[in-house]
Amino acid sequence: MGRTHALTGWCAGLALAPAVGVGTVHQAVVFAATTAGFALLPDLDHPSASATRLFGWLTGALSWLLRRLSAAVYALTKGPRDEKGPGTHRHLSHTLLFAVALGAATSAGCSAGGAWAVLGVLLFGLLLAVGALGDWLLLLYGGAVAWWYFTAPDDRVAQLADISGWLGVAVAAGCFVHCLGDSLTESGCPFLFPLPIAGETWYELRPPKPLRLHTGKKVETRLVFPVFVLVGVLLVPGVWDWTVAAVEHLFTPAASQTATH
Repeated sequence: MGRTHALTGWCAGLALAPAVGVGTVHQAVVFAATTAGFALLPDLDHPSASATRLFGWLTGALSWLLRRLSAAVYALTKGPRDEKGPGTHRHLSHTLLFAVALGAATSAGCSAGGAWAVLGVLLFGLLLAVGALGDWLLLLYGGAVAWWYFTAPDDRVAQLADISGWLGVAVAAGCFVHCLGDSLTESGCPFLFPLPIAGETWYELRPPKPLRLHTGKKVETRLVFPVFVLVGVLLVPGVWDWTVAAVEHLFTPAASQTATH
């Protein structure tokens, strides 16, 4: 489900960009790519996930630490009806609390670390997204960066520092979109932890059984993914307006001629 997570993160980033003051095409591409990448991060709690394998032993060690932390938190907080599992995969990193905390930590870290911290977050998000969606995103991202470089004011380092605030939003949104996607599957997702529901602190939210997605099956690969590909293109700033104008140009003359006759 990695590609779908990244793609829905891309769409969420493009939809959210105007609300956080990201107005230009190149800024929106960078923001959406960051959201797409961090839509894969919650699976760092799985030893074979792409996020875990991204930087070899380094991300592997982070995955191990996250699993130990998640297991400890689960053991301390599980309710009387929570399952008797280890509390590692799809637990702590798959919660709204984790998404908000990581977003806040990203904003604080980027504000304190300046341009280099911002670049680190952008690079990490980009590499995660490219691993799931393909090299086309690398070309698009490179074009956006080149556009920014040649059109931005001279003080580019200060500009990088200025975007630290919306980077936190991109990170949090990516993690939250991942949780929403998992909540549509058979296993569900406890993203409302620590809110107790039906005697469970880690209640897995999911739709009724007939509506649950089977990951990697035909509904996801042949329906959900193609739909979000289309949405992801239409949400790029300017594409929807261009599409509407093109359709009107195609059909309005024919309609006018019919009305004349």
